[in-house]
Amino acid sequence: MISDSLSISNTEKQLITGLAGKIVQRGLAVPAIFFLEMVKYMSFIGSQLMVFFGPVITVFIQSESYYKITHLLEERQNVEFLMLEIERMESDNKKKES
Repeated sequence: MISDSLSISNTEKQLITGLAGKIVQRGLAVPAIFFLEMVKYMSFIGSQLMVFFGPVITVFIQSESYYKITHLLEERQNVEFLMLEIERMESDNKKKES
């Protein structure tokens, strides 16, 4: 159960939902879920690696949203929310196709 002090705001939810949408749009839902399941218990270490590689990666993508996502993925509950959003969007896509 997520306590109120650890709940995420609507803007953070929108940011995570946007990331999930990009993952699903590119057809990477299954590999992303496998990867996130493997590393969710090390989410803080992973987010710190993202900070370390940030100067190189932000040459290619927008730095503000990159560092916001880096901050959000420090918390395991946000990784769980990202996985749930990916699964929800993927199932919605499959329902539309059939």
